[in-house]
Amino acid sequence: MTEDWSVEVLPAVPKSRNDKLVLAFLARYKSGTRESYELDLRLFFEWCYSFGMDPIGVQRVHIELFARYLETHRGNAPSTVARRLTCLRSFFWILEEDGEIPVSPARNLKRPKWSADITQTGGLDRDEFMKLMKAAKASNPFDEALIAILGMLGLRVSEACSLDVDSFSETRRGHRVVQFMGKGDKAAAVPLPVPVLRAMEKAAGSRETGPLILRADGSRMSRRSADRVVKRLAKQAGLLKRVSPHVLRHTFVTSAFDAKVPLRDVQIAARHADVRQTLAYDRARSSLDSHATYAVATFLSSSDDEESEL
Repeated sequence: MTEDWSVEVLPAVPKSRNDKLVLAFLARYKSGTRESYELDLRLFFEWCYSFGMDPIGVQRVHIELFARYLETHRGNAPSTVARRLTCLRSFFWILEEDGEIPVSPARNLKRPKWSADITQTGGLDRDEFMKLMKAAKASNPFDEALIAILGMLGLRVSEACSLDVDSFSETRRGHRVVQFMGKGDKAAAVPLPVPVLRAMEKAAGSRETGPLILRADGSRMSRRSADRVVKRLAKQAGLLKRVSPHVLRHTFVTSAFDAKVPLRDVQIAARHADVRQTLAYDRARSSLDSHATYAVATFLSSSDDEESEL
């Protein structure tokens, strides 16, 4: 197995051909996608090595069996399996394009079909979020800043983890802002409400440089570490629903709708390129509350009541 494919060693000289191919592939992507693809490839390589196979020389049937392994042994959801197979398809396509292999074994790979259930992806309500914030404040300043940034600013988890101590030192037209690189390498600046600013200042402490949100070992918070922190705090807060960093971004959007923020302003705040993406969050928020079954049942029941009175 390759020793280390993390971003810190990308400039290093690869120790084997497989390392070179993996690092060249990962270097195509920015932080976030790269971290996900690194994990996907690591799982695949470990699975291949456990059977004595060279991961670069596998056939399509081996990748299909790997997909079954993800489903049955790791318990991965169809969406996760589909994403990991997408990574492998891209990886082997690049190898084919670069002439490293004659034909990609993932060319005709069948991926599981899945669709998100929007009724399961709603954000937290106000009481649930405040319970989570209370647990974060009781934990440490870094956890408090993480939850505040994800839930009150709506940043993506990779964006929150990328923040440095000096990322929120600028003031624009009277507004203290935090600056970062958003999705698609687009520069973004978001104004800081007082509760978030205070949480970020506590996390920064007396430091003037370096990562804003730290892990227990003093290194920069990663996406996976942030996910574990959010889940731990949700458990400590007694929340019964599944909570993740994306659920907190979802909370930001749905809370904006609940606060009567206009759709266009919500889209801008969430930095959605397409308004339909913003509307999807709204549908998830109201899909059960305003479902037609309630109106139909009330209408039909009222007809029965009228007849009984006659």
